[in-house]
Amino acid sequence: MAVENSNLFHGDHFQGFKKHADADYVSRILNHYKFVRRGPIEIDFDHKQPIGYAMIVNPELKKVFAYQRSQKGGEERLHDKWSWGIGGHIEKVEERIKDPIKASLLRELNEEVEMDGKVLGVRVLGYINDDLDEVGRVHFGILYIIDTDSTRIEPKDHEIKSGGFKSIGELEEICASAEFTVEGWSGIALEPLKEYLTK
Repeated sequence: MAVENSNLFHGDHFQGFKKHADADYVSRILNHYKFVRRGPIEIDFDHKQPIGYAMIVNPELKKVFAYQRSQKGGEERLHDKWSWGIGGHIEKVEERIKDPIKASLLRELNEEVEMDGKVLGVRVLGYINDDLDEVGRVHFGILYIIDTDSTRIEPKDHEIKSGGFKSIGELEEICASAEFTVEGWSGIALEPLKEYLTK
């Protein structure tokens, strides 16, 4: 799935994070998307590929699922990086569903992790646009919060090396560490996540 930048941004292009209350990019995407071949679109800077990107949160514990990527994923630019977002490209088969972005997100959730509880809610928190790196220049994140009563989440995707629930303090330590690299979108999502968990 891809959207022309001119249809996505209506004079309100931004860098970083924007709250859902400030603009409804979901509607713009659903009104203007098309499906194209992945190869060429990965280097086409006139389009953005929308990606549902969800942070799995236990609001009682005030913790979020975080993980370190393995070197087995197809996207080499993300190998070994820490992330607290689950998501992936939207597939054409999901076009027949009313909201293919959310459908894609729930599929990715089922494919990537095993939860010992249930999903309590799924909501759009806002949007991520990062034109400062190669991956970000061709992708646009719809940042979701998935609330859960799970106390244990296990990775089941080979692209995840290890993962588990972590506090905001632990995420901040990862971000500050010279030993680790954090995925760009997760770095951008940290402050909105912090605000959500402390409200």
